[in-house]
Amino acid sequence: MGRHGWNSGARRWRLTALLGVGAAALALLVTLLNTLPGDGASTEGTSPDGDKVHGTPAPTSQSAKPEVGWGFTHTQFSADEGDPAAVRRVEGRLAEARLPQIQHLMGWGASNPEPVPGRYDFAAMDRRIDFVRASGGTPVVTLCCAPDWMKGGEAGVDRTDWSQAALETAPDPEHFDDFAALAATVARRYPDVRHFIVWNEFKGFWNDAEGRWDHEGYTRLYNLVYRALKKVNPEIQVGGPYLVMDSLDPREAHASKTFKGGWGAMDQRVLDAFDHWNEHKAGADFVVVDGSSYTRDDELVPDEFTATEKFTAVGEWVRRRTGGELPLWWAEYYVEPGDGDDNRHGWSETRREAVHAAGLIAMAEGGATSGFYWNPEAETGGECPGCLWTPTEGADGGRQLPLYDLLSRFAAAFPPGTEYRTVAAPPRVRVLATDRTALVVNTLDRSTRVTVDGKRITLQAYQVRWLDR
Repeated sequence: MGRHGWNSGARRWRLTALLGVGAAALALLVTLLNTLPGDGASTEGTSPDGDKVHGTPAPTSQSAKPEVGWGFTHTQFSADEGDPAAVRRVEGRLAEARLPQIQHLMGWGASNPEPVPGRYDFAAMDRRIDFVRASGGTPVVTLCCAPDWMKGGEAGVDRTDWSQAALETAPDPEHFDDFAALAATVARRYPDVRHFIVWNEFKGFWNDAEGRWDHEGYTRLYNLVYRALKKVNPEIQVGGPYLVMDSLDPREAHASKTFKGGWGAMDQRVLDAFDHWNEHKAGADFVVVDGSSYTRDDELVPDEFTATEKFTAVGEWVRRRTGGELPLWWAEYYVEPGDGDDNRHGWSETRREAVHAAGLIAMAEGGATSGFYWNPEAETGGECPGCLWTPTEGADGGRQLPLYDLLSRFAAAFPPGTEYRTVAAPPRVRVLATDRTALVVNTLDRSTRVTVDGKRITLQAYQVRWLDR
């Protein structure tokens, strides 16, 4: 997660996780699966309290290869916990939309998966993956972050530093193989998870001495993980590099001289890091980026709607670099700068939905097939600006919010493989259309009457409207 990726709840890392054991028959099945030949590491582990923890994977033979599209990422607090009625409400709604969902390996709701070498604790992650399954979603795992002993902590000591600085530390190079082995363990534990993203935003991969990204180090880690996952199952889909596609004021020292637009200029160091990974990667099944429409200094240049054109420009650049052969994913995307605690209170929900819709359109126009909304879920409270649903703490929680309506309908209307149509519309509206539907967004803070594809319509201020064709 980037500069604004740590919501206020995400800073309060839980030091323990609820443990649970499945039904006896299911546990037996998992135990049998865990004894299959692999890399020599068992996926059955022991929690710090001595209780056994088990994954609950569907049998591989019954796991259809999932199709990934537009979905969201679970953060520290999500709908897998809370009042049962509220949890069921979200679960049922998601089952209707079948949105793909990302869960991280460590942090963002998951506990330390390997607090001591060879001893595993997947209880919290089991719960999240089970929630994705129960809600009909395609599970995606982001392989980040790393246990303390892989990044300078004392081996054999069951202690986890949950501070942001510690979590954003990459494994030491001498432990890259250990992290790859952990990734393989995760893949064996959840055989129905077929999509893995390697690491998150180059966390810990900064070369202080040279003032640039350590793209050599990240690519080495990526390649080890890629090969380890493919050894578990060649059908597993692996993607990277999950770089933050930062843009700058064009006058800044590291601003690209050639890749720029009305939204600013790209950071040349990011472009260099992407090119290194792209040239030296062992392989990739999809390419992953992350970024905001605003600049690194939180400037919406020249305005919040024009700034979203950056997503199109970045997508086109990435696809040219990869020969247009790899599906393009946005693992995270942001259109509204947050405050120091990543809170978003400055925009009305109507304006937020309109700019977000414009951002989704821009990503699709840039060739993206998948994008994941970083859901800033709160643990408690009745309001949740920018969230997909209200907190599930109480029985009345889990109520869908406007951004959920937008995301779920966008996912249904524009799945991977969609063929888009060009339609006539004035510059003050954004449009994404197929032969069956059109998404129309008014970028003005006042009502306007416009003609879209020959139809005369009236749009209210910041209105997001769907037109059947």
